[in-house]
Amino acid sequence: MTQKISFVLGNGVSRKSINPEELKQHGTIYGCNALYRTFSPDYLVAVDTKMIIEITDVGYHLDNEVWTNPNKLTKRTPGVNLFNPNKGWSSGPTALWLASTHNANIIYILGFDYVGIGDDNDKVNNIYAGTKNYKRTEDRATYYGNWTRQTATAIKSHPRTKYVRIIEKETSFIPEHLENLNNLEHILLEDFKKRFKLKPYNS
Repeated sequence: MTQKISFVLGNGVSRKSINPEELKQHGTIYGCNALYRTFSPDYLVAVDTKMIIEITDVGYHLDNEVWTNPNKLTKRTPGVNLFNPNKGWSSGPTALWLASTHNANIIYILGFDYVGIGDDNDKVNNIYAGTKNYKRTEDRATYYGNWTRQTATAIKSHPRTKYVRIIEKETSFIPEHLENLNNLEHILLEDFKKRFKLKPYNS
């Protein structure tokens, strides 16, 4: 039986060497926020109002599938899809939840780094840091606790789905909430590239 594969792309810098275009032939792609600026995933999730304003101002939602939470703005914006109920989660875990409801056999999770970058892991870890609607590159990283809890909830709620989180190296951060989950494994970035025969890429 053919496996149904999905990829959920967070915007942590660990996925910078992955070309999303190459993943399209292998499965369904779920992305977040400013990913739309350079790549159109099958599903774009953005729960931040500023990002939704940016996305809808350029008309991206008119030709692409965009998902967000219901509020005064989005309820009167034709062409966006509204979560019902509103989970109240961040964009990355919300995208993971959406992917999980679409019955994939395997979901690969990329760019869910959680901790910051820099010598003390305290600087913003986001590909789009320093651009419109994002923190500056020198700003402090947001605490990851809510993200890891939300990610774990999505995974635990779909025990028949296999999840694979991509990490850069053996010493990459694995949060406590994501330890000892029977349907989650972590694999190295280089092994992921070999698995899908991905070409070298510099974003």
